[in-house]
Amino acid sequence: GAEEPGMEAEAQELPLGCGGGGDSPAVGRSPEGEESREPPQASVSNGGDEDSGRELVELKVIWNKNKYDVKFCLDSTGAELKQKIHSLTGLPPAMQKVMFKGLLPEEKTLREIKVTNGAKIMVVGSTINDVLAVNTPKEAAQQEVKAEENKKEPLCRQKQHRKVLDKGKPDDVMPSVKGVQERLPTVPLSGMYNKSGGKVRLTFKLEQDQLWIGTKERTEKLPMGSIKNVVSEPIEGHEDYHMMAFQLGPTEASYYWVYWVPTQYVDAIKDTVLGKWQYF
Repeated sequence: GAEEPGMEAEAQELPLGCGGGGDSPAVGRSPEGEESREPPQASVSNGGDEDSGRELVELKVIWNKNKYDVKFCLDSTGAELKQKIHSLTGLPPAMQKVMFKGLLPEEKTLREIKVTNGAKIMVVGSTINDVLAVNTPKEAAQQEVKAEENKKEPLCRQKQHRKVLDKGKPDDVMPSVKGVQERLPTVPLSGMYNKSGGKVRLTFKLEQDQLWIGTKERTEKLPMGSIKNVVSEPIEGHEDYHMMAFQLGPTEASYYWVYWVPTQYVDAIKDTVLGKWQYF
């Protein structure tokens, strides 16, 4: 009836979770006595490579001041890396410029271009939302330009024009009709000043497609096609008259200024010089 030495100690060494019945197999063995094996755990990688056994490389992807630690298959191509960068950043592959010792070739593998552990991959590019946010719509941009122009000092207040306008209206200025548009008269427009303060008249030779600018000294005969643009602005305090410039060259120095143009002829002058006179 005496217990054999060591039996109690042997019982304490059984692993937890073992069954208490004598017919229950020991943990880790099948009923037939063979060792049971658990299925191998799949390796996890944030590089998108689900195949165990493939060689991975650790990369630091840097985009827009953000850094991403990535494990990626060394035998994947540059194009596949771009797809991974897309999943990380939302930046479409077509908008990515990926740099590693120069522009990363899409058709070559990382192994072929000798990418090693810890390599820094620089990415340049903007998402579609960033592009839309930066690119102001055309209409809004035009409105901003107009707003800037409106902030500028009116032409009639600028020094170069004030020295002429401060002389007041010429004595023989033509009468103006505010709020009315009229055809060009058959006689020359006269009673106006040029930038030197001298008297000037405008004659529109439609049959010759010319504008004659006459002063006391001479008459310049300009083909309508040589005039690139016509600008005008009401004279402050005398809105029934305009100051007007004919652009004869590429710079502002080529503008020929005329002051005290009756407002009813302004649109007709512009349309005539710019080739639309037949509609009047």
